[in-house]
Amino acid sequence: MGPIRNIRDVAEKHLCTGCGVCAYLEPDGIRMVDDLGQGRRPMVDEGAGAGEALEACPGKAMELPPFDPAKGHLKELWQGWGPILELWEGYATDDEIRLAGSSGGAATALSLFALEQGRSTGVLHTGARRDVPYLNETVRSQSREDLMVNTGSRYAPASPCDGLQQIEDGDGKSVFVGKPCDAAALNKAEGLRPGLSKNVDVSIAIFCAGAPSTEGTIEMAKQLGVPQREGIESVRYRGNGWPGMAVVKGEGADGQPTGGELTYADSWGRILQRFRPWRCYSCADHTGEAADISVGDPWYRDIPEGEPGRSLILVRTERGREFLKAAMESGALTLEKAAPHLLPDSQMNLLHTRGAVWGRNWACRLLGVAAPKYTRMGTGKTWLQDLSFKQRAQAFYGTFKRVFTKKLYKRRPVVPFDAKANRVGDQD
Repeated sequence: MGPIRNIRDVAEKHLCTGCGVCAYLEPDGIRMVDDLGQGRRPMVDEGAGAGEALEACPGKAMELPPFDPAKGHLKELWQGWGPILELWEGYATDDEIRLAGSSGGAATALSLFALEQGRSTGVLHTGARRDVPYLNETVRSQSREDLMVNTGSRYAPASPCDGLQQIEDGDGKSVFVGKPCDAAALNKAEGLRPGLSKNVDVSIAIFCAGAPSTEGTIEMAKQLGVPQREGIESVRYRGNGWPGMAVVKGEGADGQPTGGELTYADSWGRILQRFRPWRCYSCADHTGEAADISVGDPWYRDIPEGEPGRSLILVRTERGREFLKAAMESGALTLEKAAPHLLPDSQMNLLHTRGAVWGRNWACRLLGVAAPKYTRMGTGKTWLQDLSFKQRAQAFYGTFKRVFTKKLYKRRPVVPFDAKANRVGDQD
């Protein structure tokens, strides 16, 4: 498929993560749109996308710095999970936040702490579009009310980095919350834009097993009795319990109010994950290795029905350590130190995915298909040490099949979707 020369190549050669950093860095030539089958994707003007936008793109490449024992990172976790200084397990002390959050409400509690303590004037994250609730938009929350409206995971395309100008131009610092690829993009953008870096209070990444396309949400709504996308009135993927129910409300074929709910096992396990774009299958970072703090579910044990949520928190940088310490001292979080083994015990599927990526990407390269470049991320060693022979074979040969069934050997132009006009196709 040839070299990756610009952001259009990234998008059309199945490498785009949808983070939106390219639109922030080159706003005159790039804008983010919704592509129903792929996610948030960039529309690139002729001649744009070959400079800073490509340099910061996590879809093209990700890397970790060399391991340095003097920095205090946990060596036993480095290969599979990246830099980690400390692990904690716990929950938001505020019961309302803990209930509303997808696990223990840690990301929301940390965000609110920063606002209430005056450390930050805003939180840049993702929320449902008010006018099209099955789509996402980047929002900058400045109050508890704002945060609570947008709490809970969004298993749908999001591009929070397209709003980084709001942080750079902000009156004071901001918290950033996003997926692992979003945190990686922010990290690179901070290196390019000092004005952005000085205004980031902390970056928080949410563990991610992939971001389903909008078609996944539409299919879930259909199975819950809302047959037309324009009839969807609200979508919640998790929260209000641990892990919480997926809930869709809207209008049925007869014009009457309808909707329903699905367990996490049914919504994610049976429907949504089937709609992940290929780039999610070739991603090595599912836990936010470039963030200051990462949060996810501690799935190392069975969760009894009705148990309040809990979060696993990874401290990755000194900036993150200082922030979390201050949050704990303020009483925003109730935490206890977690043993290193609880991370692989909780998220072994993500470790296996990291290893499988090595085989998937080499299979792509052998077939002339574009694949992301990973530097010092240990995918090869994880492939050899943590995957069985069967898992390695499935990753390698399964990719050969997907290259043809998904037509990864062909460029796929971005197909924008105008939700208000309910129209798929070119947009001026």
